[in-house]
Amino acid sequence: MKQVSNMANTSNGSLATLLILFTISAAIHTGAAQFSVQSQNLIADNISVVEGETATISCRVKNNDDSVIQLLNPNRQTIYFKDVRPLKDARFQLVNFSDNELRVSLSNVSLSDEGRYVCQLYTDPPQEAYADITVLVPPGNPIIESREDIVREGNETEITCTSMGSKPAATIKWMKGDKELQGKSKVEATYDRMFTVTSWLRFTVTREDDGVPVVCIVDHPAVKDFQAQKYLEVQYKPEVTIKVEFPQGLIREGENLELTCQVKGKPQPHQVNWVRVDDEVPSHAVITGSDLFIENLNKSYNGTYRCVVSNSVGETYADYILYVRDALTTTPKPTTTTTTTISTTTSPPDIIQDAAPSTEAAAHDSQAGPEAQRLDHAVIGGVVAVVVFAILCLLIVLGRYFARHKGTYFTHEAKGADDAADADTAIINAEGGHNNSDEKKEYYI
Repeated sequence: MKQVSNMANTSNGSLATLLILFTISAAIHTGAAQFSVQSQNLIADNISVVEGETATISCRVKNNDDSVIQLLNPNRQTIYFKDVRPLKDARFQLVNFSDNELRVSLSNVSLSDEGRYVCQLYTDPPQEAYADITVLVPPGNPIIESREDIVREGNETEITCTSMGSKPAATIKWMKGDKELQGKSKVEATYDRMFTVTSWLRFTVTREDDGVPVVCIVDHPAVKDFQAQKYLEVQYKPEVTIKVEFPQGLIREGENLELTCQVKGKPQPHQVNWVRVDDEVPSHAVITGSDLFIENLNKSYNGTYRCVVSNSVGETYADYILYVRDALTTTPKPTTTTTTTISTTTSPPDIIQDAAPSTEAAAHDSQAGPEAQRLDHAVIGGVVAVVVFAILCLLIVLGRYFARHKGTYFTHEAKGADDAADADTAIINAEGGHNNSDEKKEYYI
């Protein structure tokens, strides 16, 4: 019994030793395998390709130790094993095969080719890298439509742009002339993984929008500058201006007048009417289309003349105020008068008359008529004549006054008046007394 027990113990020890050695050996092999896998890097890139074009799939290896590279499709079917193509799809073609790369092209890509392709490196354990192919489907031609073809000024219009059958969904933006406008969009997915995008643009139109293009621009990874446009057609009320054909400048009696009514509108007005506000148009006035002609003007024609036009959008008008002035007449040349006086110097009336009208002329504009100028000359001449006459009268009066009060007097005062007792005695004793009174003389000049 003892021997049997010893033999059993010896057998168990041997098994345990073998198990330990096997475990160590497996660990060594596993570590080597892990070191080998980590030292090799497998790389693949994602691809975006437009439907119908060619995609290229590249499986690249760094530090390859002669491990086998193969390419699998999304269904895990082998496309290429090294440089051999097991899959019977001629669209796959080998571009390059080496220890470090397997490159394959796929021509005429369709939407069914989209998915995840696998690059596989035969190591222990195998390595995998993934290349996702995204197929881009460009949208069809955008369709632009408007709610109405012709819009009236001040009304709101709505324009719709639709982009159909794209993958991924397109984006739409709007331009009116050189200004970007904001629209509202809606995206709808179809059964075949396609998308339809519809965008609406609403805005109020003005007459300046007439003939301006509204552009729908579709933005998609598969296309650039894909757009459609529509030109706006706007109706608006007429714009009216009145042009004076003749005469130019101030209008005077006896002249002829011609006015032209200039009109711009959409639709273009065909009917133009001339009326006189608060009165009748002169009976001999001639109206031809948009022209008004009045000959031999006089002041009774003064007033407001109105040009009235209309179209299907509305009616508008413009006014012209006529003011007729006196007719021009020939002004006679003013006469020159010279006045000379003794012992005084006076500016000649002709100089004053010449200076005064020039001053008056500078104060009046071109609208002062000949009647007003002749009246000014008469007033100035009268004032000058009165001033000259007053100066002459003053000189005569002063001359007579000074002449009457100028003279020489000789008198003999009483001598010895200081010795007289009183005034009477002084007068009696005065030398000569009153006997010499005849010697008094006066001289008049």
